Parts: sequence; C-alpha cells; structure tokens
Amino acid sequence: MPRRVLAAFATALFLLTGPGTVAGVIPWWITRWRLHALGPIEIAGGLLILGALCVLIESFARFAWKGLGTPVPVFPTRHLVVSGLYRFVRNPMYVAVVSAIFGQALLFDSLPLAGYGAIVWVFFHMFVVLYEEPTLQKTFGAEYESFRAHVPRWIPRLTPWAG
Repeated sequence: MPRRVLAAFATALFLLTGPGTVAGVIPWWITRWRLHALGPIEIAGGLLILGALCVLIESFARFAWKGLGTPVPVFPTRHLVVSGLYRFVRNPMYVAVVSAIFGQALLFDSLPLAGYGAIVWVFFHMFVVLYEEPTLQKTFGAEYESFRAHVPRWIPRLTPWAG
C-alpha cells in the first residue's frame, strides 16, 4: 500500500479517535450538547466550532498528503509540514481542538466545559514544549529551527510565512 494512502487512512482514524474524543465525546459528556438559548454568544460559539473543524480537517489532510505521515508519533511525517495553515501558526491542530472546545462552551453556556478547555490547552502546551518541539528539532534540525523562529506556537501570524 502506498505510504500516502496509509498515512491518509491512519490520519483519518486518529482524527476520529483523538480529537473526536477530546473535542467531541468529552464535551458531550460534560454538556450533553443541550442548547439553553440562541443569541449572539451561542452563534459565535457555533461559528468558532465550524472554523475549528475546517482548520482541523485541513491540517490533518496536509499531514497525510504533504508530510507523508500522521500526527501520531508511531507513524510520524517524513517531511516537516510548513505549508497551508502551518504558515500562520505552528500548531493549528491543537489550536483547532481547543477552539472547538471553547466554541462548545459558548454554544452550550458551560463554564465546566470552558475549564476543561483550559486544562486541555495546558496539557497540549506541556506536550508541545516537553516532547514535540525537541523531537522535531532532532528530526528536522535547521529546517525546523527556521520554521520555529518565524512561525508562532499558538497565536497565528497575520501574514503567511513564505519560508
């Protein structure tokens, strides 16, 4: 089976199980997805969720097609992914997952879900700083260092990095 097809399958499977659980199943357990009202805040939450899903799908697809791998450490990318949304922020997948959780907190008016979102962000931050960035530095060296120097970790650039 060609690596790209295997990467696409494994990436889709991880998208459903990883972010699907963190940003879908657990928020459902917390809120039961009960809508209490439908005003501007709830609409903003819904739009945040929609945007986050678009970012998540694009970023996962880019890992498979351009990186020839997955976000899962056991089947990593062969190439550093620095195109698409990665030109704006180094971690669009994590940003999208946390945004989807906060969007649901707004949509379902749930302070406990907002607290869960904060915990998820702290976990992601620790994972990125303690494991992911050192691993990428070892794997991709100067290419990753340049990417890291020009593209912020969490808050997107206003213009894409030309790399």
